Amino acid sequence: MAQRDGKSELQLVHLGNLTLSGTSPAASAWVDTRDFDKVTIVPIANTITDAGTADGFSFEVQESNTTAAADATAVADAELLGTEASLTVTADDADNTVIGGIGYIGSKRYVRIVATGTTGTNADVSIVAVTGDATYEPRAFVGTSVAAT
Repeated sequence: MAQRDGKSELQLVHLGNLTLSGTSPAASAWVDTRDFDKVTIVPIANTITDAGTADGFSFEVQESNTTAAADATAVADAELLGTEASLTVTADDADNTVIGGIGYIGSKRYVRIVATGTTGTNADVSIVAVTGDATYEPRAFVGTSVAAT
């Protein structure tokens, strides 16, 4: 029998719904990693009208020490658990599915994800961050995202 429930150790943060249209990138809000030792980003396909050309649409995890969108940089592969390539969506019928999850083990304070489609992409995707191992407990189960400035 479990000694503690998982809810006491986690915080969920909705980073927004991304509307993907063609090749225009769409960025989520930031998750603030301060006071948490674990962060996982989870994209969820809501409605995929068209995944786009054969490569579909894909994601890039970004990090920053500020909330300024201009300060965002791509996270090095060595600071990710899992691969961004595993988050690619190529099927038009991937509606209402968890696309996957990718862990962040870097040292920056803010983390977000950017989705980029291919020609013809038309999709709506939700982004959720799961943080864990809070420095101070208890924490609110539902956290607040930080808008890029």
